[in-house]
Formats: sequence, structure tokens, C-alpha cells
Amino acid sequence: MVKGLPEERTIRLAQYMVEERATVRQTAARFGISKSTVHKDITTRLKKQNAVLYERVQEVLRTNKQERHIRGGMATREKYRAKAAESQSASRQ
Repeated sequence: MVKGLPEERTIRLAQYMVEERATVRQTAARFGISKSTVHKDITTRLKKQNAVLYERVQEVLRTNKQERHIRGGMATREKYRAKAAESQSASRQ
């Protein structure tokens, strides 16, 4: 959980996103806060605090947005693989 001032939290979230190339969802889960809070911090607060870091975060967000259909497809594929493995396991018993 991220404690302290919103300004400090904003910088920590942004640095994490840039270093890990993390999504908003991953960042929220990592820090134990809502996606809405992460989004507000990295779009509104960060722009006013640190323009250079803001641009780096925006680059990560653009990349994530371009790749989200791929991640979604991979998640769906994994879901159905797990279901198939589960049903095979159940049929063997």
C-alpha cells in the first residue's frame, strides 16, 4: 500500500510504470490502490509535477494501449487451455 502525500505517491507510481513497463491495472495491484487513483495520479497530478516523467509514462500507456488486444487474446487462450486441462483431468478420474 502506498502511504504518504499524493505527490510522493504519484512519482512512485510513475517511476514503477516506466521501469516495469507496467499497465495501470498492474500498477494498481502492485501498490494496493484503485485503477482510478493510478490513472488520476499519472494523468492529472504527474503532468503538473514532472513533465519529463509524464511524457515517459504516456509512452508506456500508448504502448500498452497498442498491445492490449494481444494481451486480451493471450488471456482468453490461457483461460480455455486451463478449462481444457481441467476437463481432461476430470475425465481421467
